Amino acid sequence: MIGASISRWTMSYFAMAVIWLFVALALMVAGVGFPATDLSSPDTLVLVHLVCIGWLSVAMCGALLQFVPVLVAKPLSSEMWALPALGLLGIGLVLLLAGFLALGGHLPAWLWLLPVGAVLLIAAFGLIVVDLGLTAWRRPTGPARFVLVGLAALCSTVAFGAVFAFALAGRAGSTGELMLASGVPLHAIAGLGGWLTLTAMGVSYRLLSMFMLSSDVDDRKSGTTLVAGTLTIAVTVIGGILAIGFSSGLNVVLSIAAILGLATAALYGRDVVGIFRGRQRRQLELNMRMATLSFASLAGTALLGVALVSTDAFAAHVGALVFLAVFGWLSGLILAKLYKIVAFLTWLETYGPVMGRAPTPRVQDLVAEGRATKWFVTYYAAVWFGTLMLLAGEPSAFRAAAAVMTVGIVGIVREVIRTRRLADVASPLRLPGGACAPHLLFARI
Repeated sequence: MIGASISRWTMSYFAMAVIWLFVALALMVAGVGFPATDLSSPDTLVLVHLVCIGWLSVAMCGALLQFVPVLVAKPLSSEMWALPALGLLGIGLVLLLAGFLALGGHLPAWLWLLPVGAVLLIAAFGLIVVDLGLTAWRRPTGPARFVLVGLAALCSTVAFGAVFAFALAGRAGSTGELMLASGVPLHAIAGLGGWLTLTAMGVSYRLLSMFMLSSDVDDRKSGTTLVAGTLTIAVTVIGGILAIGFSSGLNVVLSIAAILGLATAALYGRDVVGIFRGRQRRQLELNMRMATLSFASLAGTALLGVALVSTDAFAAHVGALVFLAVFGWLSGLILAKLYKIVAFLTWLETYGPVMGRAPTPRVQDLVAEGRATKWFVTYYAAVWFGTLMLLAGEPSAFRAAAAVMTVGIVGIVREVIRTRRLADVASPLRLPGGACAPHLLFARI
């Protein structure tokens, strides 16, 4: 990463993602959406898309704008597309959410907002996919292959979502209605399992190796993991569409996909253990210690899924399973890495230009891990407690858990802002001659 170009708008993506996350948490604390209402209710759709598009996808796109060029050792195909894509993501999501609110009777029946929002989101993600895809394709090896598969899964996810949006507005015909009736699991698996999980896996290979001074995972091992993950998404999307078209076999398709998904998680776990065992940095930094809790949540998600299927309780508790996957695995990993990424990029931006010409702090001098630890522990404990409350059917206790999650995330975000402001750097080293303080929301380039 030393000497690598810095994405100008990555911090802006992170900021927007965090704002959407706080909106989602506020709704959870207020009792809007699941578990107070059904999983398919308009209120739940608002909550789900706030989290999956506004928080997870926007944060992932921001990280990829910085790290895909690192993965392939090539510059980003077009830096100028990043800001328009962010604007389209924000506007498209607002219109989509307004459409869901109209569907639920909270706004006038302007169902046309759904397809308009979907079209804007297609344009936004299209810019992201083309930009990152062209960049990753310059050297499609190692972790970059995961990103390419993840982008393909994103295209499938957006396509499903667009069909559903038009169908809810009554503009998709009988085919769209059929897909809406049976295709929601395909949409969810392509998004959470393909776009977000496979991409997170690919980026984590490089970040774990980089920050723990470990050798990269052997391409054959990571390739096996990628094949399993790709088959999971391919079986889900292609097999699921065929099953819906022929009106039979969808449960068989989803069962096969579940088995392949468990295999992918197991293979990824093997790879991660290998990275940890081969590390040269024996003392783990906070972001790595917290990432292990995310990996534990991923394992817990897999075990919970098996237990629910084995006891015929999957349909009754799928909400708890998704909650653990979204907030324990994906959100936990993003928060842990966000804490480190912001510190690392801030150090590069501020001290990289004067390195070797003036005394500079270490990356670790930009953060206060002891103070931040309690916020991460608070967050993970609240997520696990919230999962248990969903399984126990205690919505009031779940809302309390969401409130504690919010407290933890407020603390984490405060630490990230302090890092960006260089608030914890000792005065003699804070701004040596020639160094400039970074902007909060975008990089100086």
